[in-house]
Amino acid sequence: MTQVTAPPLGEHVRVGERTLYTHRSGKGGPPVVFLPGASMVGLHYLNIHDRIAEHTTSVLYDRAGTGYSERIPLPRSAAEVADELRGLLWATDVRGPYVLVAHSLGGVYARRFAQRYPDQVAALVSLEGAHEDWDDYMPPELRVQHGAADAPMPDLPPETVQRFRELITAKLADWPEAVREPMIEAQLSLDWMRIGAAERSNLAAVFAELRRGGPIPDVPYLLFTANGIDPGQRLFLSEELLRVQGERKLAMYQALSAAAPRGEHRVLAEAGHSWLTMDQPEEVVQGILDVLNRI
Repeated sequence: MTQVTAPPLGEHVRVGERTLYTHRSGKGGPPVVFLPGASMVGLHYLNIHDRIAEHTTSVLYDRAGTGYSERIPLPRSAAEVADELRGLLWATDVRGPYVLVAHSLGGVYARRFAQRYPDQVAALVSLEGAHEDWDDYMPPELRVQHGAADAPMPDLPPETVQRFRELITAKLADWPEAVREPMIEAQLSLDWMRIGAAERSNLAAVFAELRRGGPIPDVPYLLFTANGIDPGQRLFLSEELLRVQGERKLAMYQALSAAAPRGEHRVLAEAGHSWLTMDQPEEVVQGILDVLNRI
């Protein structure tokens, strides 16, 4: 598969046999690299990227098969994604060690990168990064092993699509118009929706891969929990399940930060899972800067 969509900002880079999207700003180190969540792309983090680029090199990118990168079959192993990111950073002459800022599914790939290239990781920042302990905390309806994450993308009625459009438009209100408008249309497309569902459909397998992969390096590790209700998740989960999920994910991230030798936990009280970098950007920027200052 070779389909590549022209990005509204940034460039395409050839990495091996694939064409990947990336956007780089700033200079100096350690470089900060953003790993998107499923159904998200690098440009969703542009507001944070621009702020971090005032202090050091900042890198956005889309994984192969997603966003503005070349289309390939999904899902993939976490090792393949980690190795691909390593190739992209070398191809664009961005030298580590890196601060990996990972959102949702990106958290799996960031920690797999840390397992495979421990000397190339200066710090980890988890924006509600997916974690293999999830099922230990969640009720059956929300567990990966019961198929909660493997469900195919349902056909959405027109009124739901319209609500989603209004939500995305509001969240991207501060983006440059030349970036915002094509992103809204792309994110509402059936293609991007199906890609997001496909990429996260092997969570159980990548969780098992992480368990086999060994420890991550002893580096500063900041974990954020978004304690607000995600309006997008309201389309698929009841208020009661959202409440339980919120309580239990808070407990999980608190435990993970306590178990890490250099762990720290911060709560974003007004942010939802999907949009935490847009709901409370100042707190996310400050967290990343604090990590940079600790290195």
